[in-house]
Amino acid sequence: MEESLLRRPFSVYKADGEVLQILYKGVGKGTRTMTYLRPGDQLSLIGPLGRGFPALSEGRYPILVAGGYGMAALYLLARSMTSPGIAFFGGQSAPDILCVDEFEALGWEVRITTEDGSSGEKGIVTDSIDAWWSARSSGGPPVEAYACGPNAMLKAVARRAVEHDWRAWVSVDRNMGCGVGACLTCVLKVRDGGDGWQWKRSCTEGPVFECREICWDLEP
Repeated sequence: MEESLLRRPFSVYKADGEVLQILYKGVGKGTRTMTYLRPGDQLSLIGPLGRGFPALSEGRYPILVAGGYGMAALYLLARSMTSPGIAFFGGQSAPDILCVDEFEALGWEVRITTEDGSSGEKGIVTDSIDAWWSARSSGGPPVEAYACGPNAMLKAVARRAVEHDWRAWVSVDRNMGCGVGACLTCVLKVRDGGDGWQWKRSCTEGPVFECREICWDLEP
């Protein structure tokens, strides 16, 4: 079908042996077309591509921050950590909150925030982060944060990481046309190590960046 000509980028939700799972929502023509797939249908895919989340640094306490369907992108990371921490899930309403049972089964504490208050606390996900940080006793291990969600949420997490001296990894939300670095539709401004910046492709050099790498003040 014409609307399915370009590939769609997805994070792997689960991977076991030769089976992988993704979670997606039919929001456009391409993903709505995928809802017609049936067992036995064949798809063409390439991957894994780009740079994923790094392993937790020794001696750090992990926090996960997910907005919308970012929960799925963080599950494999959560499963790989031997010392679970706390996960903050945010969405507009209860149907946007996914995978809670799976994370809790791994030993993670999950705190939920929805904008309409239909699940968890009413507000946005950073409200829950701020409350947790204010109540956290001093002298605990340094924090390492991992975030996936809308860019506005990632920018808010980055602001807190700088303010509180966290290390924070964000998976940027960019449209990708080819996924292999050729079309340049997914570029973003990243610091060059000095006073300037350079373009980097989120599909090959990302989508995960340490939050201080990104020029948030230059982002649209």
